[in-house]
Amino acid sequence: MNTEILGVILMYATVVALAIPLGRYIGKVFNYEKTWLDKIFNPLDKLFFKLSGINPGNEMTWKQHLVTLLTINGFWFIISVFVLTNMSWLPLNPDNNPSMSWDLAFNTSVSFVSNTNLQHYSGETSLSYLGQLILMLWQFISAATGIAICAVVFNAMKERTTEKLGNFFSYFVRSCTRILFPIAFIGAVILVFNGTPMTFDGKDSIITLEGAQQNISRGPAAAFISIKQLGTNGGGYYGPNSTNPMENPNYLTNIVETVFIFLIPISLVFALGFILKRRKLAIMIYGVMTAGFLCLVIPTIYFEMNGNPAIAEMGISQNMGSMEGKEVRFGSAASAYWAINTTNTSNGSVNAMHDSLTPLSGMFTMLGMMINSFYGGVGVGFINFYVFIILAVFIGGLMVGRTPEFLGKKVEAKEVKIAMMIALLHPLMILGGTALASFLYAGNPEAYAGWLNNPGYHGFGEFLYEFCSASANNGSGFEGLGDNTPFWNISTGLIMLFGRYLPIIGPVAIAGMLASKKYIPESAGTLKTETSTFGILVFAVIAIVAALAFFPALTLGPLAEYFSFCVAN
Repeated sequence: MNTEILGVILMYATVVALAIPLGRYIGKVFNYEKTWLDKIFNPLDKLFFKLSGINPGNEMTWKQHLVTLLTINGFWFIISVFVLTNMSWLPLNPDNNPSMSWDLAFNTSVSFVSNTNLQHYSGETSLSYLGQLILMLWQFISAATGIAICAVVFNAMKERTTEKLGNFFSYFVRSCTRILFPIAFIGAVILVFNGTPMTFDGKDSIITLEGAQQNISRGPAAAFISIKQLGTNGGGYYGPNSTNPMENPNYLTNIVETVFIFLIPISLVFALGFILKRRKLAIMIYGVMTAGFLCLVIPTIYFEMNGNPAIAEMGISQNMGSMEGKEVRFGSAASAYWAINTTNTSNGSVNAMHDSLTPLSGMFTMLGMMINSFYGGVGVGFINFYVFIILAVFIGGLMVGRTPEFLGKKVEAKEVKIAMMIALLHPLMILGGTALASFLYAGNPEAYAGWLNNPGYHGFGEFLYEFCSASANNGSGFEGLGDNTPFWNISTGLIMLFGRYLPIIGPVAIAGMLASKKYIPESAGTLKTETSTFGILVFAVIAIVAALAFFPALTLGPLAEYFSFCVAN
């Protein structure tokens, strides 16, 4: 047990040790300062812009940034749908996998373009190699989109008055070439040397220990897995995701993949401090995020290491903790740590089955997605947190009797209204979707019998988790849910669209409007936003606006399931 805890501490310490210098490097990338990779990637960037006819020096307003983002994302969505619905006759399909149905292709394309990677299919049996490569490309693109739009917000937060906030295409290309590609390449090499496949050959035929013949799927898996973790994408090359030893062969690869989940989200917080030259602000934000993360990860590890009370009641020893749905090579602590990592970010990959978590652990994974701002996904994690900063500034300003200000700009009614709408949109989509699914199932359980393997409290939790995952652009699931149906494909597809782009549009609009306002130097009466006191206020706003909105739903699912165990025992 002590060794398992030391492993968890090692993984988090490694992330922080890497995130600080990486944050400084990202700050230089977006400040257009010289970096050691410029000699390699400057010619490549120039080639991209020359072929596309784009001038990266043309600065854009916040509206132009959003139009550009939405336009190119729509173009990528169309390409993805075409490939997935025509895989059967397109090249790179040695195993003759069939094309997807339109509703599954819609869901999958939205999922990968929106950085969600919710998968209502099993990767190795449902996709050709071309399909896998297209989705891997979107894992770079969607992650770079999040980083680029975060850079726009960082630019808007600088202490001056402007309507021009850099060039989206330039931010996007630099995110791909200078941040994502080099780190993903290193991760892929580590995975290959530890046994993860990286080939275009078809299935391999092997003889098992029992003497039976079995066909093993392979392909360009190592590259896919590296960027899925780094870009908080999470989509598995194989159906079982990183529980599969082909994706995650040993404890070393488990450390690498776990570190990759948090690396860029935390680095971007430190990058903010370097870009704005406000390191205290970055430390405050990191502190609030970390406090929230610890409130979720510590009890989850505790519950998973202490086993399942229902199994304990049967007289079965659980010296290794609750191992139902977990891999022996990782153990309960590392699996619980991964579960909170992947749901606090928009990663969604798994190294254990979340459907098998003890009830309160399952609740904490849902809370991570419900709050969706403790580290969060690459770029969008900070953008979500930015909304709560604006709300906290407004509330704090009212408390001290002054006009709310943030970084020298007055926060007025229009910005607060947008922030409040974005904050309430997330629970509306999750709770509304869960209510609709529950209504349909309760009204005609025979017609929708394939949806649930576990009716009751846990079944309600499966509905709730699925819509949490879609709205938070996470992608993981309680996989007792039969989700490859037109209802689930279309409903979660629409929620993934709204959950991705509306929370981007709102904060970018707020940042752009604030950037255009007159800069007011701080005075003795200005509410300080770099202090621990303000950090506590932000944490309280998150708890009130985000967490408490979901309490009634949680009582019907994981909390009711937990107390049913207590009563039974």
